Amino acid sequence: MNSKVENVYSHPQIFGKKTELYFAILCGLFLITGFLIEKLTHSSNWMHLVSYIISYGFGGFFIAIEASKKIPKREFDIDFLMIAAACGAAYIGSWAEGALLLFLFSLGHALEHYAMNKAKKSIEALGNLSPKTALRKTNGILQEVPIEALKINDVIVVKPNTKIAADGVILSGNTSINQAPITGESIPVDKTPFASTDNLPSFEDLDKKHVVFAGTINGDSSIEVMVLKLTEDSTVSRLIKMVNEVETHKSPTQRLTKKFERWYVPIVVIVVFLLCFVYLVIDESFNTSLYRAITVLVAASPCALAISTPSAVLSGIARAAQKGVLIKGGKALEDLGEITTIAFDKTGTLTEGRPKLTNLITLNDFDELELAKLVVEVESLSNHPLAKAIAQDVKAKFNVEVQNEASDVNAIQGKGIQATYKNNSVFIGNVKLMESSGIYIDDTISSKMDNLLQNGQTVMLVAYQKTLIGIISVMDVPRKTAASTLRHLKNIGIKHMIMLTGDHQNVGDAIAKQIGLTEAKGNLLPEDKVEAVRTLIKRDTKIAMVGDGVNDAPAMALSTVSVAMGAAGSDVALETADVALMSDKIENLPFVIGLSRASKRIIKQNIWISLGVVVMLVPVTILGLTTIGLAVAFHEGSTIVVVLNALRLLRYE
Repeated sequence: MNSKVENVYSHPQIFGKKTELYFAILCGLFLITGFLIEKLTHSSNWMHLVSYIISYGFGGFFIAIEASKKIPKREFDIDFLMIAAACGAAYIGSWAEGALLLFLFSLGHALEHYAMNKAKKSIEALGNLSPKTALRKTNGILQEVPIEALKINDVIVVKPNTKIAADGVILSGNTSINQAPITGESIPVDKTPFASTDNLPSFEDLDKKHVVFAGTINGDSSIEVMVLKLTEDSTVSRLIKMVNEVETHKSPTQRLTKKFERWYVPIVVIVVFLLCFVYLVIDESFNTSLYRAITVLVAASPCALAISTPSAVLSGIARAAQKGVLIKGGKALEDLGEITTIAFDKTGTLTEGRPKLTNLITLNDFDELELAKLVVEVESLSNHPLAKAIAQDVKAKFNVEVQNEASDVNAIQGKGIQATYKNNSVFIGNVKLMESSGIYIDDTISSKMDNLLQNGQTVMLVAYQKTLIGIISVMDVPRKTAASTLRHLKNIGIKHMIMLTGDHQNVGDAIAKQIGLTEAKGNLLPEDKVEAVRTLIKRDTKIAMVGDGVNDAPAMALSTVSVAMGAAGSDVALETADVALMSDKIENLPFVIGLSRASKRIIKQNIWISLGVVVMLVPVTILGLTTIGLAVAFHEGSTIVVVLNALRLLRYE
């Protein structure tokens, strides 16, 4: 049966998009009418024959169109086999059985297209996410314009509870935004305005709390947004484009069944042709041989096999899209279902992606609150990302604010910073800084530092008036959901979970222990990660690599399936990854793997059903033990079962 859904609407649409279904129903009605006239009345033959011929017309209309397109290319597929069988039935006078064949086949055709369209519509609904117009603000004046008229750096006003028209950055207003249409997140995400548009970073480098996406829904507050992407470049537009391309990435099973069909159909045609002349060998009439040949033609046609894989693949991809996951085609879907080894990038994947204060320890009886004030004052003067993170976390933890009591900050490359606080010198940095500044570190302090370092933390010392007064430790802490996600992955059969990181081995080991990884490899350069992935593939054949799709692109490209997290707004991640989790939530990974396995399972079930019916029917029909009607019923029944089985994926949880 033809699985190319996109060709359906090139046919005549007398009754709209459901024309094919209505034609199948009309075929059935005229079949029943002809049958009743033939069996229950004493009318002349031509009355029921006319009814059967009309049934043939409706049932064979779309099938004949499909077959006629292929014959000039010397392609003889299932549609050709069905038309040949119906014509043969008519030739030997079995009009009712031929009409039944066309009715069930055309009904199966229509149901197949319905199933495929249902899956596609689940995806293409994304196209209706973006509003058609936007409120553009120019010199304080609001004007409603088509979204196609928006330009980069235009400012739009988004009213409460309305859809956002473009990807951009919030300039004013605090709100909560429902990002479920893009990322699958069920809870609205709080958003705040960006501090200044001077030296605005690129869209991908902006903190997600300032960023909005086209098609998402604003909360109860009005906001102003600067447009940073044109309509055709927005995340939702790219998502739609890529989803529409997924069918070009055929799964291994799809390729295999296509090869099988290419050889199988000509063999069936040859066997059926030979069966037409069995009457020359055994004592039976030509019509009996022809009837048997036509029955074998029906029984041997691999309709269910043709639809078994594409229907499951498209349903699986559609279900993933509903949950904010882009799977690029059947190959990625099937491969992910076979994975038992996953390699993870550390930063931003298993961890929060930024250093957080883990300890502020006082030394030599120095007051804790006074230490906190000193650290905030000094670190706030530095532009180093680590200093900014420390200042921010200490402020929040100890509820202190900058009083501008520090000055003369000086960064010392590879060691730390020096500054003046309340007219006295302050040093914050590593052991080398303290030693070069003549500050003594006793064994007790060294022991405390070593304990923190062994746990994967970055440690800094604080000295004031030439005396050590504190220890600061920071760490890129694991995501709150990382440990539970890894447990879930283990429960569904993932045997090996390895972290690949450029950080020190101690850092990797500490995080691995906290969240339950099976292994951690530290001190890796990008080329080392590629080699690590290559080694894992040699050992386990197929592996998935999970990262942000940017920093670890070479290693991800080498893996069997690459999974990018937080792909919404990231062009690189959307382009390079086989699977893109639109939200920045690692907890979606078990769902995707579970869906892939369910898809693989249903594909196998469908293939067994379709081949099983063929294997059962062909010998029975060759021996002449069944009629065309029964062969058609079993044959088309298997096609409908396969389609309905595939549609179960749309409800996968």
